[in-house]
Amino acid sequence: MTEIAPAIPESAPRPEPDSRPRILVADDQADVLEALRLLLKRDGYAVLTAQSPAGVLAMLEAEDVDVLLMDLNYARDTTSGREGLDLLARVRQMDAALPVVVMTAWGSVEGAVEAIRGGARDYVQKPWDNTRLLTLLRTQLELRRALKRSKRLEQENTHLRKSGGERPSFLAESRAMQAVRRLVERVAPSGANILITGEHGTGKEVMARWIHAASGRPESPFVAVNSGGLSEGVFESELFGHVKGAFTDAKTDRIGCFELADGGILFLDEIGNMPLTQQAKLLRVLQTGELHPVGSSKVRRVSVRVVAATNADLSKAVAEGRFREDLLYRLNTVEVQLPPLRDRREDIPLLAAHFLAEQGRRYGRPAMRLSQGALEALMSYGWPGNVRELEHAVERALLMASGEEVTAEDLLLRRASREGPSRLEEMTLEEVERYLIDRALTRYEGNVSDAAKALGLSRSALYRRMQYYGIKGAR
Repeated sequence: MTEIAPAIPESAPRPEPDSRPRILVADDQADVLEALRLLLKRDGYAVLTAQSPAGVLAMLEAEDVDVLLMDLNYARDTTSGREGLDLLARVRQMDAALPVVVMTAWGSVEGAVEAIRGGARDYVQKPWDNTRLLTLLRTQLELRRALKRSKRLEQENTHLRKSGGERPSFLAESRAMQAVRRLVERVAPSGANILITGEHGTGKEVMARWIHAASGRPESPFVAVNSGGLSEGVFESELFGHVKGAFTDAKTDRIGCFELADGGILFLDEIGNMPLTQQAKLLRVLQTGELHPVGSSKVRRVSVRVVAATNADLSKAVAEGRFREDLLYRLNTVEVQLPPLRDRREDIPLLAAHFLAEQGRRYGRPAMRLSQGALEALMSYGWPGNVRELEHAVERALLMASGEEVTAEDLLLRRASREGPSRLEEMTLEEVERYLIDRALTRYEGNVSDAAKALGLSRSALYRRMQYYGIKGAR
């Protein structure tokens, strides 16, 4: 008689999948395996074990593993590490991206050095230091995740290119940027004016365009203007338009940015650098919705949503009398603050892969990819120029790369670090000029007029240099 197993009820709870990072530990000594299992389990890892090279290979065939921690010696009374090196070569053939950390005893590192040359990421000596081992494994896991995110984005971009779709406009997985995204998704459809703040190069114009796309009226106009760079003579003409004959060079009527943006969004970049006289004129239009083109007596009404951006502290500027408080209230119904790239490092692989795919299409090199070393260099760099600097670094690296893989050397990031800039005598003339401009803008909190005066330049000359070096306000 055949027994029939009882059916599992549909409502029976199913076990949740184990989301812990999975580490495979390989050693021929049971006490070593048990000690490492207990240590890693306490630190939140799922631990798999193997006692031989054959066991390692079988486990990798059957299980998904995030990091392999393996001994180099498996036969008693041997110290050459040859078995481990042979195993490493086999593992690299199976999964070249799997992080491998080797363990070596006998107070010698020769075998570990050879393993590093063979593709291992790092090594620890027995007896190991618990703190160093756990730190090392966390680092390798983060790099593993970063590489997976990078590859996933490359696949998404490839699929989108083939299907003719648009590239994703919000590239962020970090907690800091997800909070920004949740805020923007709530306020974008509302029509309220928004003030975007953040350091130079954090992507304020990109965020403004994302707000436009999420507003519910993506077909409506989006007009961007560098409001802080407009001189007194062209300010009104640029924003409000003029009629033929209004001044000497007014040979035809001109529609201003406010009218062009009617029914949509006007993005006012560098709002913190706008002189007080221009602020008053802007405020009147925001209060009334009415404007007079230069030379015209007719009133024109507009319905425009203003999204402004600045890297300056406008509250401080108000206190110092450099910015109108009533204008600030009109602009910052909602404030969206973009974090610097150093505070959202989880997004670096996503952004780098996106820029690499974008520039690869531009320069006819669509198959380019980032090496593991390049990813490590990107993750460890300080990025004082934020997302814009990352974009320029990836573009430069693509042009420098000799093959289809961008290496750490191609990125040319050796001269800078999180601690600060290189010594001036080690910089090129262009690097010195860019450094001094950055310092002046930081010192004067983004006020271009004050920075230009300190540098001995005219305001327009400083704007030209900022544009050349890619350090004007938001993108």
